[in-house]
Amino acid sequence: MASMMFTDCSSSTAAARLLPLSRGRLRSDCSSIFIRRFVGSHPMCTNSLRTTVHSASSSSHVIKATMSTESSAKVIDGKAVAEQIRDEITAEVSRMKDEIGVVPGLAVILVGDRKDSATYVRNKKKACDSVGITSFEARLPEDSSEHEVLKFISGYNDDPSIHGILVQLPLPSHMNEQNILNAVSIEKDVDGFHPLNIGRLAMRGRDPLFVPCTPKGCIELLHRYGIDIKGKRAVVIGRSNIVGMPAALLLQREDATVSIVHSRTKNPENIIKQADIIIAAVGQPNMVRGSWIKPGAVVIDVGINPVEDAKSRRGYRLVGDVCYEEACKVASAITPVPGGVGPMTIAMLLSNTLSSAKRAHNFQ
Repeated sequence: MASMMFTDCSSSTAAARLLPLSRGRLRSDCSSIFIRRFVGSHPMCTNSLRTTVHSASSSSHVIKATMSTESSAKVIDGKAVAEQIRDEITAEVSRMKDEIGVVPGLAVILVGDRKDSATYVRNKKKACDSVGITSFEARLPEDSSEHEVLKFISGYNDDPSIHGILVQLPLPSHMNEQNILNAVSIEKDVDGFHPLNIGRLAMRGRDPLFVPCTPKGCIELLHRYGIDIKGKRAVVIGRSNIVGMPAALLLQREDATVSIVHSRTKNPENIIKQADIIIAAVGQPNMVRGSWIKPGAVVIDVGINPVEDAKSRRGYRLVGDVCYEEACKVASAITPVPGGVGPMTIAMLLSNTLSSAKRAHNFQ
């Protein structure tokens, strides 16, 4: 039997830090380990989607999806949910400005001239503008010192007009990423990556100031679609600090019974098959097959993977970690790729920034 690469996206350059509104990828700086099964790009997995999604009123916060014409699964439309959340944020930002004269502010630090990073920063700025959040940006050359970056972070930490700080990753190789991220004030850590925020997330009876954006978006999708988590068996595929681990902690907080499947897990399909809820975040195209999924399970696919496609104008197409064409015939609900989890990441970044501003000014 052929081999396949099972990838754990353990680097902090993954999903939540690198994805634009349409989501770019979930595969940066990932260590790969061979296991026994070939589950790469499969001819059945064309990832086509023909479905219509209708939003319920914002008071219920529940989205109802129509059935796909080619499957039994409901499509969880992250784009529709993200738009609804942005509308809610816009209204709250406007109310805050009118009542206390404060506008939330988000600062982004970009080091170097990577085109992809510049694109992500530009999309975040557009997202801020769309909801009325003020955006600040510091661009430093590739050869900047770690001290220069820390100096900007220190200034933003002390600036009362800035309520969230985001350091765009990846950083140049000569910089210590951990030192730089840890320098961001926990009160402004809107990415939710500070060790104290993750530690609080892991502890019963403690609440983090912020939750990492992508896993927060996954749970928000389940909530908005009225999918019950309490008492359910959940499997998270991948154990990265960015998505997998915090997603598992969030599911546990929702009273799910949680298992984590990773690169050292034996017979992963047997564990995944038991799940009522699956969150896949490994950055491996079409890894999870329909035969691995329990009938009626809910599938949240975080992966964004480019695969070659001669029929596409770009020469490639985007697929998730789950073989959509197979999974949609088994699952009760599933996120598409693109258009599922992706739009939720920046929506949650905006939400965290608003929450930070409210907390700083004791605004209810």
